Amino acid sequence: MFKKGSKLHSILNNKCPRCQEGDFMKNNTKFKIIKSTRMHEKCSVCNLKYMIEPSFFYGAMYVTYGLTIALSIMTFMIAYGIFGFTFLNSTIAIAITVIAFIPITIRLSRAIWINLFISYDQKIN
Repeated sequence: MFKKGSKLHSILNNKCPRCQEGDFMKNNTKFKIIKSTRMHEKCSVCNLKYMIEPSFFYGAMYVTYGLTIALSIMTFMIAYGIFGFTFLNSTIAIAITVIAFIPITIRLSRAIWINLFISYDQKIN
């Protein structure tokens, strides 16, 4: 499932979607907002240009929205359902969680977005 050649391998390991060897993001730092969202212009192994067209990653905003909604629902279920927080405290927990996970959701959404359009190519390796 997470072996080389699967989309999950590329997404979770920060790898190029085509060769799955070169790094997708410049830094593996996930909790520094500015540094964590910097991407390479192209793959160092297969020369795949990551910015396929101008504004390509604007579509990743839809993926970020979905990830944020899923994260919010999970946080609410844990805070309200398991720990018994009030609705207001659950909302505050959601806000804190969403803000804390901004770098991770941005990185994941960009990786998911590019993997929707580019598939693994065994011939490159």
